[in-house]
This record gives sequence, structure tokens and C-alpha cells, in this order.
Amino acid sequence: MMVSSPFGGGQGQAGLPRLPTPPTGWPIGSYTTYGEAQQAVDFLAESEFAVTDVTIVGVDLMLVERVIGRLSWGRVLAAGAMSGAWFGLFAGLLLGMFVNQGGFTLQLLTGLVLGVLSGLAFSAIGYRTSRGRRDFSSASQLVAGRYDVLCQPRSAEQGRELLAKLALRPPPLAS
Repeated sequence: MMVSSPFGGGQGQAGLPRLPTPPTGWPIGSYTTYGEAQQAVDFLAESEFAVTDVTIVGVDLMLVERVIGRLSWGRVLAAGAMSGAWFGLFAGLLLGMFVNQGGFTLQLLTGLVLGVLSGLAFSAIGYRTSRGRRDFSSASQLVAGRYDVLCQPRSAEQGRELLAKLALRPPPLAS
């Protein structure tokens, strides 16, 4: 997977534009889920189709935020302590590997304790400053209303024919 930067210029890997560029091509299929569009492109690849001519485009984008649970001081502090502990263990590990004073275990424990304390402090400050405006945790996803499969004109007709064959296949049996 290539991630492009809006600051780079010219052409990226395999001739892909590095700047945000609208997609080009003719529609050869439209699907309600990304999984269906991905399955269509997989089918094209299995059929020896030139998939470098294909683009999946999400249309009618939505930001979906799913509420996971209610936040409380206990949950906030526990999450802060855990994230701080991981960072502290990592820092203690680096100190133990590169600094020969005090022993490896002592440096690892020092990093852990300082990480937990800083994680607690930062999470408490962040939660306190929100003043109850957001007392829930959530996960966000960018989803599309539909997913169009576009193809360059030189091979669009062949792509349409292959996807028509895919549409005529019986659905797989549920296991």
C-alpha cells in the first residue's frame, strides 16, 4: 500500500500521482460494500485482467462514530496508566540497553513507574479539561454509501464482461 504526501510533487511509485487527484476511468461495477468491490477486483486479478487499470472509489463518504462506552474517572485513569506503562517500559528498555549504570532491572522498573505516573497525569488533565462535554468513548470510521470500480477506457469493456460473469455466479454457501 502506498501512502502519498500532499507536499510531494511529480509522480509517485508506478506512475501514481503524489498529489490528491480525482480518479479517472469508466465505471465497470458498483457495490454497496467495500468487501464486494474488493472481491470484484480480486476476481479480475484471478482472471488475468490488467488490474493496474482499476481503481476503487468510495462515493458519498460518511464519518461514522460508534459509541463504545461511557467514560468515568476510573476508566480514564486505567487507560492512561496502561498507555503510560507501555511507553515507560519501552523507555526503560532503551535505557537499560544503552546505559550501564544502575542495572537493567532497575532502569526497566524506573521507566515503568515514571511512565505510569505520567500516563495518569496526562489522562487526568485531559479528562478534567473536557469538563463533561464528552463522557463517552468511540471509534470513528470513514465509510462510503457505495463503492464504484473504475477502469481505464482501453480495457473497460473487458472488465465489464468479466464482472458480469462474476455477478452470474451463484453465491457461496454459508458454512
